[in-house]
Amino acid sequence: MSLIFPSMHPVVLTKLAALRSTATRPAEFRGLVRSLAMLLAHEATADLPVRPVEVTTPMGPAAGRVLADTIGIVPILRAGLGMAEGLLDLLPEAQVWHIGLFRDEHTLRPTEYYNKLPSPTLVTMALVVDPMLATGGSAVRTCEVLKAAGVPRIKFLALIAAPEGVARFTAAMPDVPVHVGVIDDRLNEIGFIYPGLGDAGDRQFGTSPAAEEATLEQLRRIGSASEEDPGVVV
Repeated sequence: MSLIFPSMHPVVLTKLAALRSTATRPAEFRGLVRSLAMLLAHEATADLPVRPVEVTTPMGPAAGRVLADTIGIVPILRAGLGMAEGLLDLLPEAQVWHIGLFRDEHTLRPTEYYNKLPSPTLVTMALVVDPMLATGGSAVRTCEVLKAAGVPRIKFLALIAAPEGVARFTAAMPDVPVHVGVIDDRLNEIGFIYPGLGDAGDRQFGTSPAAEEATLEQLRRIGSASEEDPGVVV
């Protein structure tokens, strides 16, 4: 467990509580995912190497430091897309690669359907992002793809993890650090993290029945308000 780093930052913990809530709608959920990813990336990149540079200020030359690594951000589609935005806020010059995996709901095994990695691979550090480290299958498979492509160093970032996913990942990738918001109790009988937050992809993009119903209810309220007051802009 030496390479597992649950966050103890009070802002991370506060935002995670809001992220879990069933009252959090997709737009707010996406904002929380983005800001949480940036906070976790701040922790995950604290030990990255730097090299010296000299910059010119309005008053004269100054010694500085810049990242020595070429960074690649690798969101696992689709839920990882929101986290990638947060990492780009912190590392705007990073490359962004995409690996698409879906989990078979019966076998819980990952199936790769999209892989867009550059050739040759020039990055020296890959930050793999997925909101949930549940069974660990998709995370392990993504790291296998990156190692096969020649990426020398990898870190994995997740918002919530299950102990089962952590155990599987560390057994398969003992050299890959994991930075996570929190480790929850367990996986349930259908492979979801408990208590977790439900399906991170559905909650980000409003594709769950509950999210669709909430959107319809909001539209009904807006419609009612416009009928009562024709001056209301919708």
